Amino acid sequence: MNSPAPRTATIVRASAARSPSTAIAPGPARFVVLLAVLVCAACGLVYELALAALGGTLGGDPVVETSIVLSVMVFAMGVGALVAKPFVRRAAPAFLAAEILLAACGGMCATVLFAGFAWYDVYRWPMIAVAAVLGLLIGAEIPLLMTLVQRIRPQEAGSAVADLFAADYVGALVGGLLFPFLLLPHLGQLRTVVLAGMVNAVAGALVVLWLFRADLPARLRMGMYAAVGAVLALLAGTWLYTPAFERAARDALYDGDVVSAHEDVVVTHTAAGPEMYVAGERRVAATGASETAQALVHPAMAGRHERVLVLGGGDGLALREVLRYAAVRDVVVVVAHLGETAPARTDPALRALAGDAFADPRVRVVGADAFAWVRASAERFDVVVADLPGPTVGAAARLYTQEFYGLTRTVLRPAGRIVVRAPAPDAHRRAFWCADAGLRAAGLRTLPYRITVPGPADRGFLLAAPALVPGAALRPADDAPDPAVVPFLAADRPALASLFPPHEARVEVPPSTLNDPRIADYARE
Repeated sequence: MNSPAPRTATIVRASAARSPSTAIAPGPARFVVLLAVLVCAACGLVYELALAALGGTLGGDPVVETSIVLSVMVFAMGVGALVAKPFVRRAAPAFLAAEILLAACGGMCATVLFAGFAWYDVYRWPMIAVAAVLGLLIGAEIPLLMTLVQRIRPQEAGSAVADLFAADYVGALVGGLLFPFLLLPHLGQLRTVVLAGMVNAVAGALVVLWLFRADLPARLRMGMYAAVGAVLALLAGTWLYTPAFERAARDALYDGDVVSAHEDVVVTHTAAGPEMYVAGERRVAATGASETAQALVHPAMAGRHERVLVLGGGDGLALREVLRYAAVRDVVVVVAHLGETAPARTDPALRALAGDAFADPRVRVVGADAFAWVRASAERFDVVVADLPGPTVGAAARLYTQEFYGLTRTVLRPAGRIVVRAPAPDAHRRAFWCADAGLRAAGLRTLPYRITVPGPADRGFLLAAPALVPGAALRPADDAPDPAVVPFLAADRPALASLFPPHEARVEVPPSTLNDPRIADYARE
């Protein structure tokens, strides 16, 4: 029986003979194609991460949005690989067509999704559609690139697959590291994907219009040049228009006129007064902001209050109430990033509302994650004021867990108190009582209370202390300001605040923990 080797060798030689010549020698040409694989993989992962990050910002729950993006894109990639099979006979023009479409869709995806959210309040279904289209096009790349690699220099299938996937995985590593550490911090979400789209288009054009230009008839080649040029022009225009687009989108999203926007902090001026948003959450409302700050701070000041820790509170309103007490000698304010305090320092309306609190010499501002700072701190305080973002996402939800409250207890002096601005008990009943359960699980006794202010929901608060007397009532400090200055301290207000109507009454729920931050689910109900 004859060995099949001569026949295999003949087939390989025949395949090589039929392979079109590239613009350069096979070795460098193969390197260029594998480099294109790496670049395309990096761009694809950037699109994927950008969709997941945008979903966490606009959709509210990064775990859910990331799961949807990954699941849809991976499934669509499998479909795209199958769809590409009929086009492998004309791999070069098919690959460039896929890259042109991918550059346009990927480069514009964040802008389109943000526009839909800002003007039409839709995000989930457009995100799924975009993820499916991108996954389909990314999945088509590998079969087409595999064909191009084999046409340059035929090799065993296993070896070719190993080379191709090695380049693909290295590209994924590059994209995965560039996105959070370089691209997103310096370019933002919109321009990051625009840049990825430009790189995608150039990589596809380099491979096809240079290496494999002999595969394209003159008319098709000119059409491809025009298509690449059109996509690059579209993306360049989007890049230049991005600042104007962001301003228009902010104006559509927020009430009133946007007067400043820095990082995640947006300040607007309305007819009723200034408003401040942090990471999309309204932290200062034009109405009810002062009443909320008064209710948060003053019940906790009944007792020794020489040293006060404020977690969050970058708007300066809680700090303003703390500084009304002459006995306060030292206040530490811990904010996630120092930019949160900029509006209260520079915007005239917010600065006046906050009473220029950050200019007080007793105040020290620290830019740090509240969880990490409390965990590492050796300082001790009489009062801790937790004026933190709502627990609708995992990163913020950990600041409402049993573990965080346990750590916060360690920075309290023996007779210290902690007060928490909790989810609204009428709109988010289970979330409110979940925060209460977390404090109690950390060994603290709690005194829940609420106030009604103008707006869509009540404001909920939790006063807690290791030595809180069961059944204790809210009371003002001995050196409390005059009720004429602080209306919350009027004779009947604290007592009324401790009364909960039936639809807000206590429900037994387990505490939120780092392992199971259930309060985020409750807060989204």
